[in-house]
This record gives sequence, structure tokens and C-alpha cells, in this order.
Amino acid sequence: MSRSVPLTLHWALPRFTDLAIDRIGDELGTRLEANRQTIDALANLENPTFDTLLRPWEQLEEDTGRWFQPISHLHNVRDQPELREAYGDAIEQLTDYGTWVGQHAGLCAAVKQVRADTSFVELDTQSRKLVDDALRDFRLAGVDLPEADRDRYRAIATELSRLGTEFEQAVLDATEAWSLDLAEDDARLTGLPESALAMFADAAHEVGVSGRRITLKSPSYQAVMTFAEDRSLRETLYHAYQTRASDQGPFAGRFDNTERMNGMLTLRQEAARLLGFASSAHESLATKMATAPEQVLGFLNELAASVRPQATHELDTLRVFAAESLNLPDLAPWDVAFASERLKVARHQLSEEDLKPYFPVEPVLVGLFHLVEPLFGIGIRAPQGVDLWHPDVRFFELCDGDGNAFAGFYLDLFSRSGKRGGAWMDVCTGRAATSAGIQVPVAFLTCNAPPPTRTIPSLLTHDDVVTLFHEFGHGLHHMLTEVDLPSLAGIEGVEWDAVELPSQFLENFAWDPSVLRGLGRHWQSGEPLPELLIERLLATRHFQAGLFLVRQLEFALFDFRLHLEYRPGISVQALIEDVRGTVAVLQPPSWQRFAHSFTHIFGGGYAAGYYSYLWAEVLSADAYERFTEAGAIDPALGARFRREVLAVGSSRPAADSIAAFLGRAPDPKALLRSYGMLVH
Repeated sequence: MSRSVPLTLHWALPRFTDLAIDRIGDELGTRLEANRQTIDALANLENPTFDTLLRPWEQLEEDTGRWFQPISHLHNVRDQPELREAYGDAIEQLTDYGTWVGQHAGLCAAVKQVRADTSFVELDTQSRKLVDDALRDFRLAGVDLPEADRDRYRAIATELSRLGTEFEQAVLDATEAWSLDLAEDDARLTGLPESALAMFADAAHEVGVSGRRITLKSPSYQAVMTFAEDRSLRETLYHAYQTRASDQGPFAGRFDNTERMNGMLTLRQEAARLLGFASSAHESLATKMATAPEQVLGFLNELAASVRPQATHELDTLRVFAAESLNLPDLAPWDVAFASERLKVARHQLSEEDLKPYFPVEPVLVGLFHLVEPLFGIGIRAPQGVDLWHPDVRFFELCDGDGNAFAGFYLDLFSRSGKRGGAWMDVCTGRAATSAGIQVPVAFLTCNAPPPTRTIPSLLTHDDVVTLFHEFGHGLHHMLTEVDLPSLAGIEGVEWDAVELPSQFLENFAWDPSVLRGLGRHWQSGEPLPELLIERLLATRHFQAGLFLVRQLEFALFDFRLHLEYRPGISVQALIEDVRGTVAVLQPPSWQRFAHSFTHIFGGGYAAGYYSYLWAEVLSADAYERFTEAGAIDPALGARFRREVLAVGSSRPAADSIAAFLGRAPDPKALLRSYGMLVH
């Protein structure tokens, strides 16, 4: 698979400052009409071949995606009313167009003709995979349905795209609508570190109010839940955060996602049944490594049986500590993060605040780059003059050993108004063989770390560092691809329950002592992260691992059972409570509405697929064990991982890629070993 970087490279970076929101609708309409004419012409080719049919079709869809991706990205990171409206209209048009293409009987017949030709076996592996994937996708788009059912499926797809967009927007609006202003000397701020107080002061200054402003943005919310000694303040924020976009809480009903959730679930089940699947969970598995719901449920339930006893023990320990040391005899959900932090300090003499001064953004980035450059045989540099959408955003190039840039990424690290919460990687441009040369892959890497304040630079928690490594792993998967067909390059087309493999793999290095020594530098003195703090941090790696895993299992089981069992009239809230009764060890209050802001499954691509995080973590843990066995950050192993996993995209099944790296099938016990629950 490996080959030298092509001499002719084609960069197609967007011009964000030139984006005319008022022209998006007209430009898209013109583009899609031209696309439809081209698709009709391709479908009518007399003797279609891979080069005359599949390659032009690939280029057509890549060109459309490259045009739309900057619009989609800005909708997520720089929300504004005009763009929101234009994006909503555009996504419905694109969904309708995509379904039209998927149901194009003539185009499907032409692809079948290529597949049936005797020359098909002479195509390379990538090309054959693209043809087979296309025929699978035609079936999943309803190409074989009666006309009335095709029309209904197409209408469902468009409505689902609208509801998903509205769901995410409601969560963002509910998050940004709430704030709490406190005086600088308010006693409720006791226990909060200086970095948090500076963040609250800047938030107040930004909107022209005095004192401190607390919001529900992740850095603000997490600081209060972890450090605020005032229990009522923690409860206030927990109540506001855990009822966002629901029928409960301070904005009850205003941003309520209840009807959107029920509408999406009903439509997903109807669409699945139109295609002949028993449920939308069954349909989801048509493009994943797992092949049957029983396999997924068995995996999750078996893992829960292994993990729940440890989670119960950890919670019992926390309750005893909270009662004896914190005067909290009745541990509530809004006490857990606070009590856990205090227990960690008591047990390991380490607080997140001890580490944050050593994790300013610049040394962390330098340390990350110094890890991946020798590990994967690349260089990273920051060119000048790239058009950006915000002053905080930066752009970097990936270079080969001769200094030739062959990929790039935008890095948008900090939380701010108008930016969706969470962290993610998205495609800006994909690798593609074009008439202008090889179009270089470019990624968007987005986090929501604490922004710098007027007095303190951005200081990351170790969790923030792990998140950055995670997203960079996704980015490497996209940027280090050597596949020239966009639909198979990088993360595109990879089975969803394997797509987290590279990201979770890279996370592990954020716990490596040699890496920590390279990225920990005190923001004032420049002193390296002390060995004592490294030792204490490593001792916390498996702290409350059971509690973390049962929480992930709760999300995964809820998501999968919801898409397996949902029928109109079933209560989403009742189902999540039933799942909690099976796996959770700490029950939230009855008014908690987690599902209403679960954007992964209602606004993102994880519907009936949240289990993928745990499924892929088996693979990533097993892969990383190879490096721990080597006893060092081994460039030879890094080159092997790049060649067998990152470079191949979805040109072969993910199971084959991980087996090629490991030299065997994955070990299911690797996940539990990675959490310190099993020994070798």
C-alpha cells in the first residue's frame, strides 16, 4: 500500500471570509441540478466501465462535498441566524439529492453492469470495493422498492435530516440561554480555582456585566461540578445542564426535544421496515463490523457483568468517603464529581489543578507533534496566509521526509459562544486523484477547551489533553490515507464500530511518561512536569474506571435498545430508566433528561452505534499493547500501524486491517486489561 508522495499535489482550501451566506441556496440549487444531469448521463452510458462511470461519479460527489463542508463546519463553530437558516435548507436539499442518487435505478443498473463484466476481476482491490459498496448503498437507499415506497423513503430521509439539525440547534440554544451572574466575592464561589474564576470574569466582561458569569459551556460547568464547595450551586448547575432542551428545568418546554426524538425514532423504524429490516438497529448493522443485534447486546451485557461489581465497589467507597470526610451522608449526582476529586486528592495527592499549570496549550501541542512526527514518519509545520474563520483557529501542514506537504488540518481548540459543545474531527477535503493531481486530505479538528483569559493562558486539564490526542488520532486516520478514491479514503466508509480505533489508540500515549515529560511545561516558569506529578497522574489512570465504564455501557445499551425496541407510544424516558436499573449503580433524579441532549444519536452519526466506542476500544487497547510490549515509542511499530490501519481507509474491512497489524484476531480481554481490571 505504501508509496512515495506524488509529485503533483492539489490543495483546495476554502475561503471562509468569502462565504456569501445569502447565495448558498442558489449556488447549491444550481450545483445539484447540474449533478442530476450528469448522473442521468452516466446512467445512460452504453458500455460503462469503472473509469467512465465510477471515477466521474466519485469526482462529482467529492466536488459537491468540498463545496459544502466549509458551510457545514461554520454552522457548527460560528452559529448565526442567517447561516442556520441557509444550512437547514441546504441539508434538506442535499439529503433529497443523496436519496435521489441512491434510488436512481439507471445508475444502479450501470454499476451492476460494471460488476458483471469479465474485466471486473482485473480491477484493483480499492476499485472492486468501491463497486460493491455502491451496490450495497443502492439497496440501503431503497432502489429496489416500489415507486410509492421509494417516495416515502425519500421523504423520511429529508424529514430526518431536518429533525436532526433542529435537535442539535435546540441543545446549543438551551446551553447558551442559561447563565448565572455572581459578585466577585460571592461565597458560593469558594473552592473554585483561579483559572475558573478568571474564566467566569471574562465571560461577564464579554457581555458587559460585573462580577462573574457561570455558563453551561463545558469548561464552566465542569469547573463548578468538580471544585465548587457550595452544594446548592452544584445542584443548580446540574439541574440546568441535565434538563437542557426538555420538558423540565429552568427553560421547561422552551427548547423541548421530546417531539423531535419521538419523530426521529418513529421515522427511523419506518424507514428500516421499508427496506426489509426488523428495526433501525438491524439496519444500522448493515454497515458495521457487528452483524446482529444479539452480538452487540451480548458484548455489552457481558462487559456490564464484568464491570458492574467494580463500579459498585467504587461507588460504595466514594459514599463512605463523602460521608466521613465531606459531610455528605446522602451522596447525590451533583456531588459525584466534587467528591471524586476530593477522594483522588486524598488517595493520590493529585488534583487537576495541580496539573493544569503544566499544560498550557503551546507546550502540549509541541509535545503532541514531537510524539507523532517520529512515530509515523511525518513533519508538522504552520504555514502563513491561510484563511481562517476565527482568530483562535490555526492551520498546520503534514510533511514527508523531504519536507513536501501532503496533508493539512485546522485546529479550533477553545470554547466560545455560537460553537457546538464537545469535540470532533470532520473532513474539509478528502484525498482524491484528480486531473490537477492528488487532492490533499485536510481535516477540521475541533475541541472545547478553556479559552485563554485576560490574565491566564489556556490551561488544559489532563482530560483535555486526552481529548486533543483523541481527535488528532481521527485526524491522522484522515490525513495519512493512501487511498485515491474519496469514498474509501481516510475515515470515509470505515465501519462505524471501528472508526474510533485510531483515536482511542492515540489517547493511550497521553499517559506515557516519556510523552508527558515532553508536553508538560509550567506556563510561568517553563519548568517541566515534575516526576512526582507524573507518578501520581499515572496512579490515577484507573481511578473509578468501573464507574466510567458503566456510564458508557448505560449510553450504549440505551441507544441500541432504543433503536431495536422503539414503537410509537413507548416512553424514551422509561426505557433509559429501565436500562439504568440493569447497569447503572447511581440513579439520577426523576427529572433528569439526558436523552434530550444526546446529540451523538439524535444529531450525529451514532444512532444504534454508540456501542462503537467500546467495541473499537477492544481493538485500540489490543493495538496499543504492542507498543507497551516493545517498551518504547517504536517508529517501526508506528510505521506498521500507519501502513496497515491508517493508510488503507475502508479499502478493506476493518477486521482485516487490525488483524494485519496484530498478526492475529483481536483479544476481547484487551479492553478490561486497559482499565486495570485484568492482568495478562
